[in-house]
Amino acid sequence: MSSSVRAAQASYVVLPENVTDKPSVLSFLVERFPQIESQVWRARIVDGKVHWQDGSLIELDTPYRPRARVYYYREVEAEAVIPFDEEVLYRDEQIIIAFKPHFLALHPSGNVINECLVNRLRIKNAIETIVPAHRLDRATAGLVLLCLYPEHRQQYHDLFKHGEILKEYQALAKLTPELLASHRVGELALPVHWTVKNRMVKGEPSFTMKVVEGEANTHSEIALIEVRGEIGVFRLSPITGRTHQLRVHMQSLGMSILNDRCYPTLQPKAADDYKRPLKLLAKRLKFRDPVTGIEFDIECDCLNDGLEPLGS
Repeated sequence: MSSSVRAAQASYVVLPENVTDKPSVLSFLVERFPQIESQVWRARIVDGKVHWQDGSLIELDTPYRPRARVYYYREVEAEAVIPFDEEVLYRDEQIIIAFKPHFLALHPSGNVINECLVNRLRIKNAIETIVPAHRLDRATAGLVLLCLYPEHRQQYHDLFKHGEILKEYQALAKLTPELLASHRVGELALPVHWTVKNRMVKGEPSFTMKVVEGEANTHSEIALIEVRGEIGVFRLSPITGRTHQLRVHMQSLGMSILNDRCYPTLQPKAADDYKRPLKLLAKRLKFRDPVTGIEFDIECDCLNDGLEPLGS
């Protein structure tokens, strides 16, 4: 780790047309990003780290220009290097299908600047415009569909939005006492299926989710497909795509996913324990490419053969 880390690529913000009370770019940036102290913006500008789209530098008194793009470099005090590698499983002229390991963020956010899947792929492929077509939590490993160029993203994002892509996950969880007892006496017929529908809203803190009364806004199909000791192997198919949906739905069945630090009880903030990844894997993507017409059916597996033995 270094004492200060700067993003490898610039971020940008478009100056809104309807803002009329900001005489300078600096005054806009200070108000737009209240979490960053004004002296930090002043130092970045003086150091030449804020510029227009054409590369010309912005100064402390540079006037506000509606609809113009302001480029800047995000910085954090330190950034951990994630000691696991991504893998590109497929690439063509429009898309990349990659395996994202546990603990690696999908894209820059918060204290994550460079150690994310998107940035790694941009550097290794020398394409600065790579963007993900969907979300995948930092804690979850598995398949991610990315677009090489932003103009293609909407077509691929719509596959997820309209349910035109098959997504399957795999999870490991300790069986309920009832299921385990049935298995031990030979009365558990596999697979066991559950349909989970409920209403989920933001919890406290806001990065967690909780189930409340009301019309369902989430739907998952879950199946127990194998038992190893006290551990069940589950196939999960999210019909909707809410944040932490599968983790909350497994909790609602009384079988929280192994090594889940949020459910059923939020654990105190701590450094990543690389020996205890969340046992959740985005295992399969099946879809028809909207641009090329190619039929894809790609799977991966790291829960059984990856970082640690099944059930550990």
